[in-house]
Amino acid sequence: MGFVSVLAMAHKLVQDRVQPGDCAVDATVGNGIDTSVLCNLTGPKGAVFGFDVQETALQTAEQRVRRECGSAAQSLKLILASHEHMLQHLPAVYHGQAAAVMFNLGYLPNADSEETQRIITEPQSTLTALQASLTVLRPRGVLTIVVYPGHAGGAEEAEAVLAWAAQLPSATGQAMTYRMVQKPSAPYLIAVERR
Repeated sequence: MGFVSVLAMAHKLVQDRVQPGDCAVDATVGNGIDTSVLCNLTGPKGAVFGFDVQETALQTAEQRVRRECGSAAQSLKLILASHEHMLQHLPAVYHGQAAAVMFNLGYLPNADSEETQRIITEPQSTLTALQASLTVLRPRGVLTIVVYPGHAGGAEEAEAVLAWAAQLPSATGQAMTYRMVQKPSAPYLIAVERR
């Protein structure tokens, strides 16, 4: 039996903290895999906010959530905006209340066109969004960030995110990494538990 994948580890960290009725955020909706996990965990009385800059991603995620989440799909609000604008779009009543914020960086996998795959997450907007996540999370809430150093621009973004997590004051949050050390270009997980 091998180690669990970085996505499975991110999902485990979230599953340990999110309860029915909670608020959660998918900061990079993509194909909706994390969105679906969050909706199933929060249930129909919870609130899940999903951000993406691509309409295609939001449409795909909405279809996945309707297919996989039953009545929990009603908890989802999809927002066509960059994750760096999270605080402006998330109602103030949820600031400091989210049980989890998930990031899955890079580009939209299985996209139909090369043009769509050229749209990637960028270090500056990602760092702004990560800082906003600390405002959104409640104490003991979890922030998961899956980084992809293997694509163009991915290594720089991964290094910036890792440096951001490493400099967090321990009074703000406890940070960890989960990665396969023999594969430096493989995706890996950075997680922060909010203090």
